[in-house]
Amino acid sequence: MTHLPHKGTAYDMKPSTYNATLTEVGRGKPMGELLRRYWHPVGLSTHAINIPREVRALGEDLVLFRDGKRRPGLVHSRCCHRGTTLYYGKVEEDGIRCCYHGWKFDVEGHCLEQPCEPEMGKRRDRIRQPWYPVEERYGLIFAYMGPPDKQPVLPRYDCLETMDEGEFVDADDTSIGSGGDAIAPCNWLQHYENVLDAFHVPILHGNFSGTQFAEVMNKMPKVNWEYSPLGVKTVSIRTMDDGKIMRRVTEVALPTLRVVPNPFLGKLGRVESIGWTLPIDDTHYRIYTAARVAEKGVFLPKGAGAPTNRRRWQDMSAEERREFPGDWEAQIGQGPITLHSEERLALSDRGIVLLRRLLQKQVDEVAAGRDPVGVSFDPAAAPIVFEAGNRVSD
Repeated sequence: MTHLPHKGTAYDMKPSTYNATLTEVGRGKPMGELLRRYWHPVGLSTHAINIPREVRALGEDLVLFRDGKRRPGLVHSRCCHRGTTLYYGKVEEDGIRCCYHGWKFDVEGHCLEQPCEPEMGKRRDRIRQPWYPVEERYGLIFAYMGPPDKQPVLPRYDCLETMDEGEFVDADDTSIGSGGDAIAPCNWLQHYENVLDAFHVPILHGNFSGTQFAEVMNKMPKVNWEYSPLGVKTVSIRTMDDGKIMRRVTEVALPTLRVVPNPFLGKLGRVESIGWTLPIDDTHYRIYTAARVAEKGVFLPKGAGAPTNRRRWQDMSAEERREFPGDWEAQIGQGPITLHSEERLALSDRGIVLLRRLLQKQVDEVAAGRDPVGVSFDPAAAPIVFEAGNRVSD
């Protein structure tokens, strides 16, 4: 009898690729140019002080500071004179001074002094250190890193504008929602798509790793995905043990906003926080969060049914993380940039498909010279309203 070789082994795999159009964020890249048409958080307001702070965003190395006039500034780290980093510079009343030859730049990159040149630099007004506009809102420093003639207004969000009694807006940069450390070593899209992945919740966060959220989240939902004015939303329906129906809406909105209801239920029927998934570069991201809270530093308070015996990710050993994986392990486990050519998408991945189509469409809009969805040039534009939240009915 002739022995037939096995078919379908890994040896037969074709070379693997990823979708560079949607994942690469550098200047000149399709997604990089799309993202540069929006404002992005690059630090907390408390990070902008009289000591330079290193920042990396959209693949660019920057320095954040606040001069003696209380003006925040964001400049490229490489000094335009001889190239050393301004991270070692000194912040003064009207700008930041390079440690190498003392050239001083204001928050908009104007060269104010060249101490080694006659008359402090007769032509210093012709020099401009690369810089980006910044604004402060919700306890965050936002930067616009796109073409100057396309700069939109910095949006306001309804859920962060009107507080209940005793509430205020607090900001965080520890990547709440990533499930792990503050800086995640993988592409931003792997996290962003996960926000719309309703079916991983009962599997990963419930049946596989034990109850990580409220018990009702372990139930398999009925799910529908829809386009929203700024992105895609997931509507998940679960029948609770008492027969009541929980309707949970989760949203992603351009450029990188994640609007996720409290998985411990929290206060029903409203948005409690917004997260911005900042692409640091092609293989790292960080989440900045602004939330309505009643106590400083307390985000996503646990509601009824929340487990009380879960260990924090930071306190778990590598062995414990392997035994009880969460979002971090699942997304980092896809690799620095997931290999899209190896995916086999199914019906439960419809939200991911809708998001990729939306992003591709907006990439094409920008490439064609048009404005992407969600940008506004009207300073009087109304705050953006989201539907996200947990709602329970009979």
